Amino acid sequence: MHLRTPGHEHEEDLDTGTRAAAAGGFGGVIAMPNTDPTVDSASVLRALRDDAASTAHVPVGFLAAITRRLGGAELTEMAELRDEGALGFTDDGKPVVSAGLLRRALQYQRLCGGVVALHEEDPTLSGLGAMHEGEVSARLGPAGIPPVSESTMIARDAALAAYEDARIHVQHLSCVQSVEAVEAAKAAGVRISAEVTPHHLVLTDAALLDELDTALKMNPPLRTEADRQALIAGLRAGTIDCVATDHAPHAREEKEVPFEEAPMGTIGLETAFPVLNTELVQPGVLGLDVLVERLTAGAALFDLPTPRIEPGAPADLVLVDLAAEWTVGAGGYHSRAEHCAFDGRAVRGQVLLTIARGVVAHRVGAPDQVAA
Repeated sequence: MHLRTPGHEHEEDLDTGTRAAAAGGFGGVIAMPNTDPTVDSASVLRALRDDAASTAHVPVGFLAAITRRLGGAELTEMAELRDEGALGFTDDGKPVVSAGLLRRALQYQRLCGGVVALHEEDPTLSGLGAMHEGEVSARLGPAGIPPVSESTMIARDAALAAYEDARIHVQHLSCVQSVEAVEAAKAAGVRISAEVTPHHLVLTDAALLDELDTALKMNPPLRTEADRQALIAGLRAGTIDCVATDHAPHAREEKEVPFEEAPMGTIGLETAFPVLNTELVQPGVLGLDVLVERLTAGAALFDLPTPRIEPGAPADLVLVDLAAEWTVGAGGYHSRAEHCAFDGRAVRGQVLLTIARGVVAHRVGAPDQVAA
């Protein structure tokens, strides 16, 4: 998720972002480094961790940048950042275009630990695309982003990880070809994991036919029904290891512009479970046990303690009313942002209580909570 702290607190901050996480039933989150200044030095990371310790409603882990200022040219001091507590490294929404530079990063990662998390995109293929390249983009007009811009980079980076015996995590898979690339890499013994977002599991680019809604503009973009079905199958089979929200808040005025000009990203912490419960579990597409496991699996992928329900263990518990029906956005959002891809959708399943590390982080009806 993106906390936008430091530098863009008008979009989100540690208080509002982790409040939204708790309201969504998340007992901990991992924040991305595309802040201002970028999380590319030990001093910035140290200040963030200190701030989170006193401000956040749930525990926050941080990924540091792979390259300085996310510029793709010079590696950060990865060992120093790991010593300061970075869970791993990512250039967030920017790909590491240079194979040679990524190889060096993987060599360092093998020595200092952590996970290298990758946004997979070949910018020479995606260009100025604003949505999936296909029939819908041809009808509507915006430039498209082809799925091969993602899958070819996954194949390249899996090959590099295999060569260096390094660990990589692929962020937000969006298409058939990417699922196939991850499946092939795992079969070959590559140390690779992958995630998918709720919006890619539920929505397709056809949603844009009604309106070019900027809440539906994200990178990677919403793709086709065939892609959506491949993502669901990959999640069910374990090819895709976990669900991640990629919660990306922006200020209202930043999103209320023409579609091509709007920044990429949608919010999703508060809607991840209810939407997936409604659209996948209730119809019998995915088992509730599988969904809960995939929503929890991210901890182990980043070497964090796996929550345990047993006497003496820290209480990381969520109480959910599976039958509760409500409308997304009807009572507002805990996040500072409001551009949710599922705004106005009727859902079933409401988080009533979240306990994170033994502390009540969210309770429906509490005075400081937005009513659901």
